[in-house]
Amino acid sequence: MVLQGLKPRIFDQLNKFASRWVQELPAVLWSLRRTPNRSTGFIPFFLTYGVEAVLPSDLDHGAPRVKAFGPDRAAEAQQDVVDLLDEAREMALVRLASYQQTLHRYHGRKIRGRTLKVGDLVLRRAQSTKDQHKLTSPWEGPYMITEVVRPGIYLLKDSNGTILTNTWKI
Repeated sequence: MVLQGLKPRIFDQLNKFASRWVQELPAVLWSLRRTPNRSTGFIPFFLTYGVEAVLPSDLDHGAPRVKAFGPDRAAEAQQDVVDLLDEAREMALVRLASYQQTLHRYHGRKIRGRTLKVGDLVLRRAQSTKDQHKLTSPWEGPYMITEVVRPGIYLLKDSNGTILTNTWKI
C-alpha cells in the first residue's frame, strides 16, 4: 500500500525520481493512517490515539471541532474519549474476526483438496532461479512421496533414490 501511494507521487518522466520517495513518504504514511481500514472499519490513528486527527487545514480554516474546543472541558472530553476508545477497539476486534471468517470462507471455496499417497509422483517448485530465463519451467522433478508426515506435508525422494531432508507442504 505504501508503494501504491508513492508511485504516482514520485513518477516523473522528465526528472530523475530515485530520491524523491524520501520527501513523499511522510505524506503517504499520513494518508494511510487517516484511511479507514477495511477489516476493522476504523481509522488506525483513531484506534491508536482515541481521537480523530486534526489536520493542518482544519486549523487554518477554523473547522467546527477546532472552534468548539475549550481548555475548561478538555479533561472531561478526554475521559469520554477513553471510554469510547475501549468500545471502539472491541467493535474493531469483532469486525476483524468477521472479516477474517469471510476471507477464510472465500479462500476455502477456491481451494481444491488433494490427498496424495506414498508412491505418488509430484513436481516441486524450483528452489533456485539461477541460470533460468523466463521460458524455463518453474517446476523440478518428478519426485516420489516416501512418507506422509501429516495431511498436506510429505517427505520426497528424487529419481536417484535420495530422500530429501526437508518436508514439503502442498
